[in-house]
Amino acid sequence: MPTKMLQIPTADGQADAFAAFPSGEGRHSGVLMYADGFGIRPVLREMALGLAGHGYYVLVPNLFYRHGPAPVIELPEHIGEEVRPALFAQLMPLIEAHTKERVLSDADAYLKFLTSQPEVSAGPVAVTGYCIGGLLATRTAAAHPGQVAALAAFHGPVGVDGPENLSKITAEVHFGHAESDLTPEALSELNQALDEAGVGYTSEIYPGTVHGFTMSDTDAFNAAALRLHWDRLLPLLDRTLTKS
Repeated sequence: MPTKMLQIPTADGQADAFAAFPSGEGRHSGVLMYADGFGIRPVLREMALGLAGHGYYVLVPNLFYRHGPAPVIELPEHIGEEVRPALFAQLMPLIEAHTKERVLSDADAYLKFLTSQPEVSAGPVAVTGYCIGGLLATRTAAAHPGQVAALAAFHGPVGVDGPENLSKITAEVHFGHAESDLTPEALSELNQALDEAGVGYTSEIYPGTVHGFTMSDTDAFNAAALRLHWDRLLPLLDRTLTKS
């Protein structure tokens, strides 16, 4: 499977990024994948390669490029609970500095770059995201309703911006929530807001999960939930994008 390391021009410089796409000639529908807060690392490359294997061009930007190339902070091979406090002490200032204005400015640059790649076909794209990347994916879909046909977010704070942001989304949506992140009551409120917005969606709590359940390099990983994630994500993309 071909891969590339790329530099994306943005309003604030150059964002380094990882891309994976099918081998051979032809053009493929684009998917913008937002990493979790730990950023681009082997597990994210594996996720991108897995998706590319189903016929998509997948672009994974370094969210915190303003602070340096990925990995922005040094990460262990396995991110266990014992190291998370120290890692988050380094990451939280970067997350807090990543304002909504920066998110939307970057999203413009990422989508422009993605759709200009010679391997990417014309037409709508999808956005996916994990953890904070799920929020960024949601904001991107809301800001680009005519361009983003599918939105998938996993264990992400997708409702943070309120019903007004959700009402701007025209993409078909899947939200996969961690059991530890969202109560059934909060899920009901979120889904009611999606209903009132007229969004086509599925939104569910993945049973037996904690925050970060898709990431195999963390203690939160849940193999059954990762399989469910693929079972939800791939049909969504099949319905909304033209496969190569």
